[in-house]
Amino acid sequence: MMALIDLGASILILVFALFVLSLIPLFLIDRFQTADAVRRNYPVIGRMRHILSELGEFFRQYFFAMDREEMPFNRAQREWVDEASSGASTNVAFGSTRNLDPVGTPIFVNCPWPVLDRDAAPSRPMVIGAGTARIPYEAPSFFNISGMSYGALSRPAITALSHGAARAGCWLNTGEGALSPFHLEGGCDIVFQIGTAKYGVRDEEGNLSENKLREVAAHEQVRLFEIKLSQGAKPGKGGILPAEKVSAEIAAIRGIRAGEASISPNRHTDIGSNADLLDMIARIREVTGKPVGFKTVIGAYGWLDELFAEINRRGAESAPDFITVDGGDGGTGAAPMALIDNVGLTLREALPMLVDARDRAGLKERIRIVASGKLVTPSEVAWALCAGADFTISARGFMFALGCIQAMRCDKNTCPTGITTHNRHLQRGLDPASKAVRVANFVAQMKKEVGIIAHSVGVPGPRRMNRHHVRIVCADGRSRPFDELYPPVKEPKFAAA
Repeated sequence: MMALIDLGASILILVFALFVLSLIPLFLIDRFQTADAVRRNYPVIGRMRHILSELGEFFRQYFFAMDREEMPFNRAQREWVDEASSGASTNVAFGSTRNLDPVGTPIFVNCPWPVLDRDAAPSRPMVIGAGTARIPYEAPSFFNISGMSYGALSRPAITALSHGAARAGCWLNTGEGALSPFHLEGGCDIVFQIGTAKYGVRDEEGNLSENKLREVAAHEQVRLFEIKLSQGAKPGKGGILPAEKVSAEIAAIRGIRAGEASISPNRHTDIGSNADLLDMIARIREVTGKPVGFKTVIGAYGWLDELFAEINRRGAESAPDFITVDGGDGGTGAAPMALIDNVGLTLREALPMLVDARDRAGLKERIRIVASGKLVTPSEVAWALCAGADFTISARGFMFALGCIQAMRCDKNTCPTGITTHNRHLQRGLDPASKAVRVANFVAQMKKEVGIIAHSVGVPGPRRMNRHHVRIVCADGRSRPFDELYPPVKEPKFAAA
């Protein structure tokens, strides 16, 4: 017995000695390196600072952060999407955990006689491109899936979104990474986005190819074409796809070389003015026969009035069929922090600004407005409809529906849920069939609860809401009617031709 104890003690001593010996190289490296002062002064132990800092990013959301504290999306928002997607009850008990005091908080004004369920009216489809496109699109849903490229997202993620969108009756935007077979697989309606690199519709020199445009438009599922001028998280910067994500398949779909980082130009080289933009819209609409619009972030705003004035000089038929406005607080897979944090107006300010500029030009019935930017819960979508949006879209909301845990590793190819990685082992965790159901549930619950807000304010359906149905908390602590802060335009300055 004593012999066994002695043997065990000897093994422990040996293991400890080997452990100490293994630390000697780390000690010497840390002591003599000059890049990190903490490691130089506290060899080996100083490494814990980096380890704990990195782990803290993951543990905060579970142990330390309150329900409404996290950024960019807090636990309450993520849990609502999770419950809505899983088909569980989204009801909560006791009382709201949301602080209603911060400036900009929307407060919907309930009607003393809300609309009864029996009198509720479902939102009707809205036509885009009527009278201009040879094949206009009757869009069935006011809530849709925003641009997410195949490449930025994985094959099973795009497949799940495609099938889920078909189930839900909403559209799916391809993002700037071109049209993949996985976007088409589910049979849903598709918005083909043309980014600055013109992936999928470019020739060998990177210019727009009309032949490839016709090939894309030949797919019946492709309903709209969207020219991406800028994106919320990185206005003035093109898309970034790291080299490790550019597989042979993705390269073939995009029309680029495999294994090389895919960096899009920071703007369209052939669009440098309002006139150029309208010319490009007309060209794509003529080639494809389908409605064409553009996506932008609002920063410098004088150009909007100039754009609408140019449209009226040319005639209303020259207008884009829709404009997608993205907030400066939008998301992305990869972008410089300087752009993510500080460039571009938020949707709260940009959306009413765009709506009013369009309406002053007398183009309300001609141009549809699509709102994008952190619209993941019913109150945010309802606010956008009140502000004047005709449609709303979300990207990160649908990522949460797919199972995103906000690990914020989208650009590392190490996404633990398989959504933004091309690592086959990690992708195995994402089952497209079950996730498609979650995507459809998310859309259905969103429509239902936006409808509940509409009924509460006294109108039969979501698109019947207006600015007078919501108040905005101001700096003095009081709320003011939204239509007082942004009076709706009554008389246009310009008459549409």
